[in-house]
Amino acid sequence: MRFLVDAHLPPGLCAMLARHGHDALHTRDLPAKNATRDRVINQVSLDDQRVVISKDTDFFYSHVLQGRPWKLVLVKTGNISTRDLCALFERNMPAIENALQNHTLVEIDRAAVTPVL
Repeated sequence: MRFLVDAHLPPGLCAMLARHGHDALHTRDLPAKNATRDRVINQVSLDDQRVVISKDTDFFYSHVLQGRPWKLVLVKTGNISTRDLCALFERNMPAIENALQNHTLVEIDRAAVTPVL
């Protein structure tokens, strides 16, 4: 799978995704870096079929209403350390991968991975 990790999530998440065999970019890798606008992130997601990983609920609403981004993993953990967030994704990667096979919107919190759409 191809992922695009939003600015307010740690770049270390990309390294963890790569260890699982995925192609992962962070917004800091884009031309405007972490100042990249949501509309640009959505377009990159559509053009490259990248799953956006974000805490930003604006992506939730644009996905539900406009089908943008292409696919979304919405992180609903509240404040969490980089180490704990990466460990959470590490533990739940099989469930995330499985959910994204059949769904376009997946939520992850400290307790579960939940397919939404």
